[in-house]
Amino acid sequence: MAADDPRGAAESATLAGGEGSGAPTARRIVLGAQLRRLREAADISRADAGYAIRGSDSKISRMELGRVGFKERDVADLLTMYGVEDENERAFYLDLVSKSNERGWWHRYNDLMPDWFSNFVGLEESASLIQNYELLFVPGLLQTEEYIRAVASHGQPARIDDETERRVNLRVQRQRVLFRQGAPRMWAVIDESVLHRPLGGIATLRRQIEHLLEVTKQPNVTLQVVPYSLSGYSAEGSFSMLRFAEPTLPDVVYIEHLNGALYLDRPNEIEVYGRVIDRLAVDAETPDRSRQTLSKLRAELG
Repeated sequence: MAADDPRGAAESATLAGGEGSGAPTARRIVLGAQLRRLREAADISRADAGYAIRGSDSKISRMELGRVGFKERDVADLLTMYGVEDENERAFYLDLVSKSNERGWWHRYNDLMPDWFSNFVGLEESASLIQNYELLFVPGLLQTEEYIRAVASHGQPARIDDETERRVNLRVQRQRVLFRQGAPRMWAVIDESVLHRPLGGIATLRRQIEHLLEVTKQPNVTLQVVPYSLSGYSAEGSFSMLRFAEPTLPDVVYIEHLNGALYLDRPNEIEVYGRVIDRLAVDAETPDRSRQTLSKLRAELG
């Protein structure tokens, strides 16, 4: 395969996702990026491309960013417009359309998840490196079921119902990404206050700390604790950064708020948060010292 063959990056995304992964989300982004390159190589504007598929330039923009699903007819018309005539190449792109529209395992939870979070789950499944900074909670991928249940019920056991249990199951399903074949690396940094916040009670917190000690034995999971003395200096709020092995996929910073979430992927934005992550790594205790902190707290909690 030639080094500049656009199929290379798309095939890489397909293989990296693996069975049951978030490959559909990654494929959508890869396909969109390839369509953008084909359009630019043909010197065609987004407005003209949109008109050709009975749409607008904003529709082309959303397609090229991988933020919407693809219709085979639209992609076929765009390939024709962009001068892609080779049948094998056309078949490859059209097959990618079908694969990008496959439903991820999380589809059955769509009634619980807004679109902005569903997209994050898909990207999380496709990432090669997941980086978290948390000020309030243990990172979701590292929580015990008991801890998840306390968070999901807002600390009110009487509120636990079928919907709450499904939310718990959704998070437990997400955690499988860390233990599958070809699992991503996870590097989590948490504020020390997280380890003293007894969500669900002291017993729940103790079992959560025991779980952190166990899960950080995994070679792909690293945890660092920012001590009180340096808390709040490097970052004002929690965020996640997802990095991908495929060069076509940009790094993404995810910041959640009460009514939605922000997805940042511009180079200057990624650079700012990359520096923050580097600073957090310096401010936090080393992974070994962090495990010592966890062990000490576990002993104190009895």
